[in-house]
Amino acid sequence: SKPRSFEKLQQQKDKSLDYDIAICGGTLGIFFAMALQLKGHKVCVIEAGKLRGREQEWNISMDELLHLKKLGVLSQQDIDDAVQTEFPGCRSGFKNEEVPVTDGYPKNGIGYECFTKNVLNLGVSPKILLERVSERFESMGGVIKQETPLQGVFVLNDIGAALDLGEETEPITASLIMDAMGNNSPITRQQRFGNKPDGVCAVVGSCASGFDAETNILGDIIYTNTMIQDKKENGKMQYFWEAFPVGIGRNGNEPGSSDVKTTYMFTYMDADQRRPSLETMMEDYFTLLPQYQSSIKNPETDLDFTRVLFAYFPTYRESPLKPAFDRVLAVGDASGIQSPLSFGGFGALTRHLDRITEAVTEAMECNLLNKADLGEINAYTPNLSAAWMFQKAMSIKIGQPFVSKKFINRLLATNFEVMDNMGPRTITPFLQDVVRFDGLVGSLAKSFIADPTFMPVIVTWVGIPTLVEWLGHLFMMGSYAALDSFVTPWLGPIGNAVLRDERTRYHLNRKIDAWRFGSGSDFDVTELPKE
Repeated sequence: SKPRSFEKLQQQKDKSLDYDIAICGGTLGIFFAMALQLKGHKVCVIEAGKLRGREQEWNISMDELLHLKKLGVLSQQDIDDAVQTEFPGCRSGFKNEEVPVTDGYPKNGIGYECFTKNVLNLGVSPKILLERVSERFESMGGVIKQETPLQGVFVLNDIGAALDLGEETEPITASLIMDAMGNNSPITRQQRFGNKPDGVCAVVGSCASGFDAETNILGDIIYTNTMIQDKKENGKMQYFWEAFPVGIGRNGNEPGSSDVKTTYMFTYMDADQRRPSLETMMEDYFTLLPQYQSSIKNPETDLDFTRVLFAYFPTYRESPLKPAFDRVLAVGDASGIQSPLSFGGFGALTRHLDRITEAVTEAMECNLLNKADLGEINAYTPNLSAAWMFQKAMSIKIGQPFVSKKFINRLLATNFEVMDNMGPRTITPFLQDVVRFDGLVGSLAKSFIADPTFMPVIVTWVGIPTLVEWLGHLFMMGSYAALDSFVTPWLGPIGNAVLRDERTRYHLNRKIDAWRFGSGSDFDVTELPKE
């Protein structure tokens, strides 16, 4: 960073810095900012462009919005105004071809599909959410600096950090910098420089009108109706679909009255330069869309597109990302805290917001802002690491010995049938990107019983080293679940009452957090029906 950032920090030595916390990246960072402002911190948000949400809806579940309400980030009125679409739930399905199916894969040899209530069944307006939270944040004394690109960060360990905001703007100083700039954050890129992503989720899609309104009443959370695609020199890939109706269920818009739908096609693959481009994927999207949405014959003439999207989401095994610098903490997608199966970070934000803001508050109060102490906030979470095998199983490496074009559909159809039969307490957390130890072990055991001859095929597909590594994460998930259930209830209260050393107490609380979130125990399934 530039010399005047250093000079300003030197001038403020033994004086108050401009802010307690500066958050870089406003789209999701504003939610962290609001939660921290409510805890009494002086917070500033830096946003390179205008802080405004896009017109296209974010899809989320009501329990996740209510969690933001519980934290005081949103009001019930905010939720009521922001929710533009509501439908009963979403379908999951894995089929080798687009035909009706009954029973499960072992019997029909084609696939399985199921319906889950109240999962990603709300379409919320990002524009309204960001407007409301921003207004409340500023009314409480928070500061938002829009159209202010970050040029650099300068840290003096014993004083604080300064943000270089360009030649025309005075640097600002803060005790802690929180990086909420997403997976393309320049800070994260600097830290991961030279590290090839372990996987990639590539997605293309659109929001358009012209679909059949009468059948546009449910969502698809993950769906296939084709086998693995052979792209020759570009490798092999399994395409998945996701779709959500727009503009029904709220504001007097009855189900069946809207022909607007958002559709995504995505795939998982290794980060190999021979992989297809997003342009190629977009061509496949338009080719396969009529097969997925039978009311569409020719997308170019039948649909009126309001938005087309395309993106790569790199994923890393080393996630969540521990800090490499003092006084700088990555949060949200910048830290890789979201599931490697997901390409959206809003749901992960709602899950971790309370944990992270509580931990940051304790770190600030105890002045534990070096990289080692901040690293405890982004601790190892075995369920996140265990989710890697799912991505591994849903992708085909370049040059990987080929098993069967039906492998991925067979694997997922069998597993989802088991989870569906186990009930909402198993399948709902998984569909909301939370891997719980009890649900994972139960579903895997029953999947083996349902299709025992498939296990050797799975081992061949993922490889012995990956399987052994995954079993290690599974063991740690079980250990974390046991510690959360049997140790946390007494160790937490006693430790916080007895331990006098602030750093020791802080580290204990972070261990307790890790046990809970690393086993998936933070998702309370007792509020869900058993069947």
